[in-house]
Amino acid sequence: MATTTTTATTTTAATATPTVVRAPAQAGVFEGLNPSIYNPADPLVLFIIQATIVIALTRALYWPLSKIREPRVIAEVIAGILLGPSVLGRIPGFTDAIFPPASMAPFRLVANIGLVLFLFLVGLEINLSYLLSNWRIAFSVAALDMTIPFGLGVAVAYGLYNEFAGEPGTAPISFGIFALFIGVAMAITAFPVLCRILTSLKLLNTTVGVIVLTSGIANDVVGWVLLALCVTLVNAGAGITALYVFLVSVGYSLFLAYAVRPAFIWVLRRTKSLENGPTEGVVALTLFMVLASSFFTSIIGVHSIFGAFMVGLMCPHEGGFAIKLTEKIEDLTSTLFVPLFFALSGINTNIGLLNTGTVWGYVFAIIFVAFFSKLAGGALGARLNGLVWRESLTIGTLMSCKGLVELIVLNIGLQAKILSTKTFTMFVIMALITTFATAPLVSWLYPPWYQQKLDLWKKGKIDWDGNPIIPADGQDSEEKYRNGDVATRLLVYLRTDGLSSILGLISLFTSSSASTSAASATSDNEKAVDSFAAHADEQRPLRIQGYRLVELTDRNSSVMKVSDIEDYASHDPIVKAFGTSTANNTSRDVIVSGQIAVVPEEGFADTLATQASKTNSDLVLVPWSETGTISEIQSFYYGGNSSIKDNMLENKEFAGLVTDVYEKHRHLSAVGVYVDSSLLNANLSRSRTGDEPTKTGITRQLTRDATGVSLAETQDIGAAKFHSAESKGPKVVRVLYKGGEDDLFAVRLGYQLAQSDKVVLEVVIEAANGIDKEISALKSVLSDSLGDRVVYLDARDTVEAVKSLLSPCQQVHSSRSVLAVVGRSVASGLPSPVESGPSCSAAADLSAVRKVLGPLAARLAAEVRKGAGDKTKVSLLVVQAKTAPVTTTAVEGGVPTLKRKPSTYSQESGHMGS
Repeated sequence: MATTTTTATTTTAATATPTVVRAPAQAGVFEGLNPSIYNPADPLVLFIIQATIVIALTRALYWPLSKIREPRVIAEVIAGILLGPSVLGRIPGFTDAIFPPASMAPFRLVANIGLVLFLFLVGLEINLSYLLSNWRIAFSVAALDMTIPFGLGVAVAYGLYNEFAGEPGTAPISFGIFALFIGVAMAITAFPVLCRILTSLKLLNTTVGVIVLTSGIANDVVGWVLLALCVTLVNAGAGITALYVFLVSVGYSLFLAYAVRPAFIWVLRRTKSLENGPTEGVVALTLFMVLASSFFTSIIGVHSIFGAFMVGLMCPHEGGFAIKLTEKIEDLTSTLFVPLFFALSGINTNIGLLNTGTVWGYVFAIIFVAFFSKLAGGALGARLNGLVWRESLTIGTLMSCKGLVELIVLNIGLQAKILSTKTFTMFVIMALITTFATAPLVSWLYPPWYQQKLDLWKKGKIDWDGNPIIPADGQDSEEKYRNGDVATRLLVYLRTDGLSSILGLISLFTSSSASTSAASATSDNEKAVDSFAAHADEQRPLRIQGYRLVELTDRNSSVMKVSDIEDYASHDPIVKAFGTSTANNTSRDVIVSGQIAVVPEEGFADTLATQASKTNSDLVLVPWSETGTISEIQSFYYGGNSSIKDNMLENKEFAGLVTDVYEKHRHLSAVGVYVDSSLLNANLSRSRTGDEPTKTGITRQLTRDATGVSLAETQDIGAAKFHSAESKGPKVVRVLYKGGEDDLFAVRLGYQLAQSDKVVLEVVIEAANGIDKEISALKSVLSDSLGDRVVYLDARDTVEAVKSLLSPCQQVHSSRSVLAVVGRSVASGLPSPVESGPSCSAAADLSAVRKVLGPLAARLAAEVRKGAGDKTKVSLLVVQAKTAPVTTTAVEGGVPTLKRKPSTYSQESGHMGS
């Protein structure tokens, strides 16, 4: 009995031993975890893999597409198609490993959050003031551009409905709802992509751009309203329910416009967010409104994106608030969220389903109707408003762009089960093709030379064949010789870093003219002075336009700056500082204006050339970069090559820009590149001038005061020092004349700058080339007009001429400031770097500068670097004169015969010849 009991007890005890439950594996791959296997408890691991693949593939595809000005949405959708069942999904096990069906729920959640934020940015980008200011032409173009595609879309919908109705994944809907959706898909225009294309093609501020922009806004707003109505009808079970949803949606829109918006603006004024940009609290409040509005429109039966879109439309654009708010949100949205959504569109696309001739017939029909109906509607609307046919066709082509808005519409149709996967794929292909074709077709239809020809024709300056009607300039050269104004229309490239130096140069142009200079003339020349003063009284006003170039990036905020350019320019501190300083420091009649252009960095030179042509500029002034790059913002740590810090002329990026500016303007206007003395003397020891200590490193040395308290030896550590120009005496302008158009222009420009009695002109003439007729005539004018304020220096050769340009001032002992004005294309009579004995690095510097600024400027810079100008602060202005185009007309005796082009319009260049 006892044995039996013991056995039973032992058995019971063994059976009751609890099983040890281990914690989930925490060591990851070290415990055999496979990160590609989806884990519902930790979906982040596989999501990171998916997002990394999508973003990397999108960026790789976008790089070549960006070179041909295609929008990024094409790369995002193509990436999704490659990752979906059409391409990589055909590899066995790929979809199950990377995009298993169970993992798509969190992927879709993040993509839809990105979609909500993106539609908020789309609404933020739309400025309804454009629509209100141009409502007549906007609605007339948009009306035809929507009704024709909508009607033809309904016709296509009839065939699609009868052919593909009842396919798996679709809801049983009536033909009316299906036709409404297809009509909207055909009629809608991609406003954000449209802005990007207009900006990249420099059309946003043209007549075509303004019409397309305003019509696109009207098209977008009406399209979203119709789409919301379509979704409402699909989601509503009964007709009365659809009416309730529609009325609530209208009431909510009015509530946002007349209750929420005034309260929001009140908050912005209290927090000074309109003036200084949104605070962190305002950004949080805005995002809260976006999510709350999306939540409300979703629960009433309308898609969540409509709520976000309406909040974006509600936000004000005053003071650049919309741009500044976009800058806070756009990077994460466009880099992470948006690629996931459009990749999801590609993953849902299955080209393999298009497997019959009938299906491909519908694909071509959809593409044909989507493109040509928009083309016809937009072109007819523009033509009825008085535009020429080529402009009208350009507008129709731009309005046919579908882009990402079309893909959003299609995804909504897929989610609402209006479209099957097969019909969804058809429309995705249409959206890709129409978007891809827009930029190349517009470039072909409306090239820059045609734009300029049309502009001159509308102004009455040329006839339709390009023959000039009104001369470009009615003032002959003899008159300019006598009154000294070789440049009365200046275009100044404004940069943040070179603003102070270029303002100093501009002050020479705006200083007093003949009346003050006449007083300094000798009594023997009184008659000539009186004649000169009479001409000065008849001087034309000096027109100076500051032109700021801002780089166009991939960000939406950059495009918004272009569309809001007028308001943005009026608040730009650089433009305001330039205009105020120039207008308030002048003693002659000066008209000052300022403008901003937002263009790609590679288009800076072309943009300056276009503006010079529009304003008929005599001289384009370009300050040399003080940052070491094209960028205007200098890095605190000078982030780059230390050699650039020692020699700013080694700036290869900016040197390339300057070379392009010289070449683009050769037949348009004269160009002057200004190199400030601080850049030429950047590598010299400051001990020579006594301005700075020669040692480097920490200069905050403490010394003991009589009180026993340690004080910093230098109280103004890191302070920039400036000196009054008035206290340093008159300015000396030195010009070298060796012969040629550039040198002659340099002398004439020096003559214009010397109209102020605070300027002494010294003309260095290289005697080796002799005295030609032009300089002889000009010397007579200079002597009569300036009297003893003009000095002529003779030099045997170029080496002696360079020494004269850098020598201490003889006539004005109190001045150490010299502006050396030299021509760019000086005859190459300079000794080689080896002959003059600089180091190998200096020789390389000289060769690089020679290619950009010419041989004389290169020699001057090299001599200053060697310390030749240590007793004189030399600034350099390298000018290139405007020349008439030269063409090869015939070959005589084996030698081409060159002749100047006549003064006719050239379609190749798009400019008036001289």
